Amino acid sequence: MTRILIAEDEPQISAFVERGLRVAGYETVVVDDGPPALELLRGGAIDLALLDIGLPTLDGLEVLRQIRREGRNVPIIMLTARTSTRDTVEGLESGASDYIRKPFTFEELLARVRSRLREVPADAGTTIVHGEVSLDLLSRRALVAGREVELSAREFALAEQFLRSPGTVLSREQLLSRVWEMDFDPGSNVVDVYVRYLRGKLGAHHIATVRGAGYRWE
Repeated sequence: MTRILIAEDEPQISAFVERGLRVAGYETVVVDDGPPALELLRGGAIDLALLDIGLPTLDGLEVLRQIRREGRNVPIIMLTARTSTRDTVEGLESGASDYIRKPFTFEELLARVRSRLREVPADAGTTIVHGEVSLDLLSRRALVAGREVELSAREFALAEQFLRSPGTVLSREQLLSRVWEMDFDPGSNVVDVYVRYLRGKLGAHHIATVRGAGYRWE
């Protein structure tokens, strides 16, 4: 499912946009400041970002500049309440894919999202990176701090689930369904066994156990 980042510090706007995108069939991640937006964009599991210029700690333009300097080509649509043409030009010259001024209708936003997603190169999004761990989805290669690590097909699929949702608790039920395509069996410990394998290969500190809930990629 296409995953869209919404970086917006006005709760009413982010809730309005998130609700509409979910109804339209997209998965969403919402943050209210620049640093978490930057981290998620660097993780490689975001297909498109809606980035407000006026974020409090690190503004949207600086997030955009840093991402483009690092060579990441994820589509980014800037959201702004500013009316200055200079701001628009600055954003586009910094690498923004599009611009939309507040207030806007959801229909206009959705049309721009769909248009930008159609422009994504065929080879985009084939590598997921989080911290020192990277997964190449085409070659099925895993690297830890630049060193290749051999993973089985199930281990790779499990690692992919974690890296696509860093910081999110994934239950055993979710992982069984996504990786093994199985309904949850309370007596099965297959998820725990494979998490142990991954910890041994990718680093135990990356995967935290959340008691009674599941696992989280740190």
